[in-house]
Amino acid sequence: MSDRQTSFLLTDLYQFAMMQAYLEAGATHTAVFEFFVRKLPASRNFLMAAGLEQVLRFLEDIRPSEDELSWLEQSGHFSPSFIEALRSFRFTGDVHAMPEGTVFFPNEPIIRITAPLPQAQYVETRIINLVHIQTVLASKAVRMVLAAQGRTLVDFGLRRAHGAEAGLLAARASYVAGFNGSANVQAERDFGVPAFGTMAHSFVQAFDSEDAAFESFAKARPENVVLLIDTYDTQEGARRVVKLAPKLQALGISIGGVRLDSGDLRELAKAVRQILDEGGLSDVTIFASGGLDENSISELLAKRAPIDGFGVGTSLTTSTDAPALDCAYKLQEYGGQARRKRSAGKATWPGRKQVWRRLDSAGKLTGDVITLEDDPQRGVPLLKQVMRAGKRLGPALSLKETRAHAASQLDALPDALRDITKTAPYEVQISPRLRALAAEVDRFIDEGPDGKP
Repeated sequence: MSDRQTSFLLTDLYQFAMMQAYLEAGATHTAVFEFFVRKLPASRNFLMAAGLEQVLRFLEDIRPSEDELSWLEQSGHFSPSFIEALRSFRFTGDVHAMPEGTVFFPNEPIIRITAPLPQAQYVETRIINLVHIQTVLASKAVRMVLAAQGRTLVDFGLRRAHGAEAGLLAARASYVAGFNGSANVQAERDFGVPAFGTMAHSFVQAFDSEDAAFESFAKARPENVVLLIDTYDTQEGARRVVKLAPKLQALGISIGGVRLDSGDLRELAKAVRQILDEGGLSDVTIFASGGLDENSISELLAKRAPIDGFGVGTSLTTSTDAPALDCAYKLQEYGGQARRKRSAGKATWPGRKQVWRRLDSAGKLTGDVITLEDDPQRGVPLLKQVMRAGKRLGPALSLKETRAHAASQLDALPDALRDITKTAPYEVQISPRLRALAAEVDRFIDEGPDGKP
């Protein structure tokens, strides 16, 4: 994914329609758009921003190919003059954003785009597409990170993700949030997400005995051997592992772990742990998978199941309980004039905004203030400029750095926000200056530019 350019046609038809109308009307002054989430899903205390790296790469690289322009021309949707204008399309704007891994709350802009109106309009679809999916998945993954209490977590969800790109971005987003790795091999190549893997039940079934399957797999993959032991009888599978271990050790091969994928994971893990310990394999870990989510992980650990790590698939890559966010990318300023939407239930706060975060003496979050960019508040500003005139202001952060930032964000959460079973209020204030600007914009809308209704 990282070495492929997004098609210029990967957008909504109305983006091109508006661009043509803007150009014909001469509406090409500077516009400011902001991406934000209107409200939290019912089960969330916070969200985690992700996807900025892919947005910046998209903005740097996007331009139409001759084939794409030819197709647009042949489609008959647009005028020849508009097609010709697209030939020189490049993104030349500025980007301000919260760093990936930042915890955020409703109405807080996490990305701001400042660019000539046709450009800022065009990039809307792909920006939402990239930021929405990774923010949804990082926000789901981080709940599992909190539930797992430091245990190993691996993304197993590629096969049930909604498409190839979704599977790749799920691996990346979950790693940002604190997962240890993914079963997705391409995610290791593209992003550096460590790849993990054991075996399938079909491997065991293909041999005449579990003993033969385990031994063959261990000899073929002698590094970090993890054996799936529940194809037939889980406890008997554990006993076979104990029996096989000395034979493998004589060959210089150590068994690293066993995986459980079905049944009562708590009771089976307890029984397997006892079998392994009594067989002298107390250092062999137990890894569990099979329909897990943050709630089942939390419940297993609350019941003291001796499980050292978890593989999570469908519930992660589809974010089953909250698969979509009520998010928007809205015009906040055009030609130096603040703008605002007043639709019922979807009104926006106008102007170029900043989010200031307040922390207590222990470094824990106590509240945020959304205000105008030039209205400093007490606390830490969250939006930082990352692109100017279409060029990044610095090298891309490594995934290691992004993960470290996300981990620091989790460390700063108060206990109430870390609880995955209860929703907790968090204060997000709208500053007096921002409220005053909204009232001013409303008067402009009601009275018109000449002051007459």
